[in-house]
This record gives sequence, structure tokens and C-alpha cells, in this order.
Amino acid sequence: MSDPMERIAAALERISPPPLKAPDFAKAEAFVWHVEPDRLVPVAEVNRVELALLVGVERSRETLLTNTRQFARGLPANNALLWGARGTGKSSLVKAVHGTVSEEGHDLKLIEIQREDLSSVSRLLNLLRGAPQRFILFCDDLSFSHDDEHYKSLKAVLDGGVEGRPENVVFYATSNRRHLMPRDMIENERSTSINPSEAVEEKVSLSDRFGLWLGFHPCSQDEYLAMIRGYCTAYGVTVDAEEMQAEAIEWQATRGARSGRVAWQFFTDLAGRKGVSLN
Repeated sequence: MSDPMERIAAALERISPPPLKAPDFAKAEAFVWHVEPDRLVPVAEVNRVELALLVGVERSRETLLTNTRQFARGLPANNALLWGARGTGKSSLVKAVHGTVSEEGHDLKLIEIQREDLSSVSRLLNLLRGAPQRFILFCDDLSFSHDDEHYKSLKAVLDGGVEGRPENVVFYATSNRRHLMPRDMIENERSTSINPSEAVEEKVSLSDRFGLWLGFHPCSQDEYLAMIRGYCTAYGVTVDAEEMQAEAIEWQATRGARSGRVAWQFFTDLAGRKGVSLN
């Protein structure tokens, strides 16, 4: 009979997962990070719109595009926080910029990570460190609650800890909140903590670690209509201008908001009624 310790060691080896190997990054331009078990799943086709179709965000578009081109060329570049009103094109801009820079011939990969998986980010960085490709880590709709410890894991991406953030990785995030947490939570920290300034500073300072802050705000009616006209032109949807404008204004009125998301939703409905496929 074998030694009991040998049997235990063999059993542990059978149930423990093997060390994760990096995938073949040449198979796709984008991946999604999953945990339990850790794995990078390739994305067959990225859901994105053309960069030129993003209207009303020209300044943010050019800033993020310049930063991403610098990074793709191996030059210094900043982590970026895209914050502002919902549906204003924050995540669409990240994906469109990545697509544009990739089409320019750069071996640039987009990796999406969920907020709740940030605690595993050090394992992901170990996979990417030293790879010949360059990577944008992308976290959509990033925010934290008062008892959320994920923000500490994010510091590993932004600051890098002892090892430092890999030279071939940059982090882009979108959020509805400029400081990544609700204003009432910040005020509560100030009023209830023994040392209010330090309690607030620890959490609010996280957003300061992003070199780029790009603000997004509700669009004007002219911008909203320009978005829809751009979609019509790009996808070959023919419609009377006055008819389109009247229907588009009525559409946004029923939703109580104007944004890039609302413009796309109206255009999707319009294209369907006109019998035009968007695939």
C-alpha cells in the first residue's frame, strides 16, 4: 500500500486545475475573461459601430484614439475612465477605437473583464505579461458600493503593485459616476467615519489613478438627429427627412431622454420597418 501522504498528494493533483495557459491570441481580436475556471474566451465578432458614426463625442473620440494609437505603437499611454450619462456612447467608443486602431495594422487585443471578476485580475495580468501582443483591458459600467472591496483589486491594474502593470496592458473603464461611487455614499463616509477625510480619500482617489478622464453628457436634438441620419446613410436606409425627424423626436419623447443609445434604438426600429437588414 502506498504512503497515505502520497495518496493525498495524488488526489489533490487530480482535483486541482492545471496551470492556465495563454490562448492563441491570433485567433481573435477580442476576448472575454471568465473565472471558475479561469479562461479567455475568443469573441467571434465584436459588437461595434464605425467610429465615424459616433456623433457629439468628437473631443473624447480624438483624445481616446490618440492615446490608443500611442499605446499600440509601444509609446507611453494612459489608463482611461469614460464617465457620464447612460447611453451616451462610452462603451461604443472604446470598441470603435479598438477596431479602428486594429484596422491600421496594430496587433492590439481587447479583453473584457466584469467588475465582479476584478479580484482575479492579477492572474489575468500574469497571462498577458510578456506576450508579443498589446492589450486593452476593458471594464464596462464600473462602480463600487460602500462595502465593495473590488476597488483594491483594480489598483493592481492601475498602479501595478510591486511588479508594476505590464508594459503591454492598458486599462479602459466606463462608469456613470465620475468618482466610481454614489455621491450619497461619499457624503455618508464623511459624516460617519472616525477620520472622514481619509475614508473618503481612499475610495475617491481610485479615479485619480486614471490618466484620462473623458466626460460624456446628454446630446442635443441636433446631435441626436445627426446620429440617425448617419446611420441611415451608412446602412442604406432611405426615408423622407421630415418623416424621419418627426418620428425620431416622438421616439425620444416617449423615453424621456436623448442619447446615442436611443438614436440607435430608433434607427433599429426604422430599419426594420423599411425592410433593411443591419447584418
